Amino acid sequence: MTVGFTFTLLAFASALGAGPGPSANESRATFPRVTGQNLNGKTLELPRAFSGPASFVFVAYVRGQQAQVDSWKSFVADVRTRFPAVGEYEVPTLSKGNALFRGFIDGGMRRGIRDVATRASTITLYIDKRPFDSALGIASEDEIAVLLVRPDGTVLWRAAGSYAPGKLAGLEEALASVE
Repeated sequence: MTVGFTFTLLAFASALGAGPGPSANESRATFPRVTGQNLNGKTLELPRAFSGPASFVFVAYVRGQQAQVDSWKSFVADVRTRFPAVGEYEVPTLSKGNALFRGFIDGGMRRGIRDVATRASTITLYIDKRPFDSALGIASEDEIAVLLVRPDGTVLWRAAGSYAPGKLAGLEEALASVE
């Protein structure tokens, strides 16, 4: 799912409230309960709304990180042919201080994404990022966080940044646990 316009205005919005961000360091984290809205306008409680036994979740903070997200797409599509019940979500994450710009930002993303299914799986969060990042062990917003998450919030696997085969350690074991 390509979200070309996903972060068109996020660089500006991020400047209004950037906090700590993604890292590939710790082992077990829990995806915190947060509420967001997908680009079809449906309000969802995460992680409960993640489908299947587990889902790939891409947490991104600024527009320029879309290339990092896109670098994983072919690999994740291949994994999902072997594990079709595994879901996939993009979660643009912004400071709740950006409330004034929500309609403008989300409207821009909606206009950039025509596919209804892609809109459904792109869930924007406007939250206090510090507790969110802390719960996930995210230490830097310089790279995206790539997570495999159960609907109960258990993070089974994680990586950070653009796709590289060396970042896949432990993924097969995590996927085997969700079959």
